[in-house]
Amino acid sequence: MYDKAKIWVEGGAGGNGSISFRREAHVPRGGPDGGDGGHGGDVVLICDPSRRDLGALRGSKHFRAQRGRHGEGSNRQGARGEDLEIPVAPGTQAMAVDGSRVDLITPGQRAVIARGGRGGHGNRRFTTSVRQAPRFAEKGSSGEADWIELRLKLLADVGLVGLPNAGKSSLLGRLTRAAPKVADYPFTTLSPVLGTIEGEDRQAVVADIPGLIEGAAEGAGLGHEFLAHVERCSMLVHLVDVAPMDGDPVADYETVRAELEAHGAGLERLPELIVLSKRDLLPPEQIDEAVEEWRQRLGDRTLGVIAVSSATGEGLDELRQRILTELPDLAPASAPDEAPQPEFEAEHRVYRPAGEGGYWVEREDDGGFRVLGRGVEVLFERHDTKNEEALAYLEQRLKEMGVIAALDRAGFESGDDVRIGEMEFELHV
Repeated sequence: MYDKAKIWVEGGAGGNGSISFRREAHVPRGGPDGGDGGHGGDVVLICDPSRRDLGALRGSKHFRAQRGRHGEGSNRQGARGEDLEIPVAPGTQAMAVDGSRVDLITPGQRAVIARGGRGGHGNRRFTTSVRQAPRFAEKGSSGEADWIELRLKLLADVGLVGLPNAGKSSLLGRLTRAAPKVADYPFTTLSPVLGTIEGEDRQAVVADIPGLIEGAAEGAGLGHEFLAHVERCSMLVHLVDVAPMDGDPVADYETVRAELEAHGAGLERLPELIVLSKRDLLPPEQIDEAVEEWRQRLGDRTLGVIAVSSATGEGLDELRQRILTELPDLAPASAPDEAPQPEFEAEHRVYRPAGEGGYWVEREDDGGFRVLGRGVEVLFERHDTKNEEALAYLEQRLKEMGVIAALDRAGFESGDDVRIGEMEFELHV
């Protein structure tokens, strides 16, 4: 099972605006008619119920959406780039390039993880009463790009936890139609296995989580790789071997509880049903005594104590009924302090300015000045600084934004070097 993946995602670049002028015979009024460039496509995750894990992302590591088409004359706008859709299994979580958390749990749900760049404005956009024939246009901006990590958390209602060899795989096989691998050695289960308990009017999905040993939350054994899968469960079924070959059942129970708490996602607060496994290895009277001792020891801390045998089937019907009855919510849920918050594609984004008007000025060691701020940097990226009209427009925008005033307050004098993004130039004002 592949429950992790790391991929490079890149939104499509925006198309460039066009520099064009209307020239037609017998048409007295011409003028600029350069169209805008199209926006770049987005990289989108889409929840696909036919997917079971993230194995399909092992080979392809780079995903780039289509860039927008350039604008053209006659006010023709460039086409928007096509989105690139990446199908993933339900339960996939990721952190988008902009830092927002994505949680895909509903079939067909979409989430943008890398937005395409904006198309540049054509020269008709820059027409004013004093600039009636602008000979410059904007370039399209680049799309968002970065490496992102995806993590799959199983959409299960019930998590089976316990030490290796507690009998989880055997129990899952008897409770459901799942066919997990079963053997008489530790760590038989190398990845989570799902099964379904069918009731008359409801069902529950059960996940067999690989055995937890002491230190699992810090990386020991195999179980630490899959503790995150338990976070979505609504309840835990904690298996304890009632007659282990060596060790103490109570100590075994406390070991697993300690690892759940150490994981730090509130797993220790999930409703818990204690199941004493392998009851066929002890006489009935000892089983009854053990069940009563566990009930007195744990009291109201658990949903109850049941003794079962996967070999003989004793107690399994009662366990099925208790799971279906006690399950708080059959819908997939996260740990109490981390409810899933699906991220859907938004039409508007809010940018909060940093410093004065979204920028700040720093004086560098060589006496030059650097203006920092995404808004100002994008403004210069989108214009050809070799074009004199574009430079004049940029200087006007710097005045309107208050950047020139901020430079003056920082000690700037006309002719000093100014750096914005990758651009460096002498500014004369």
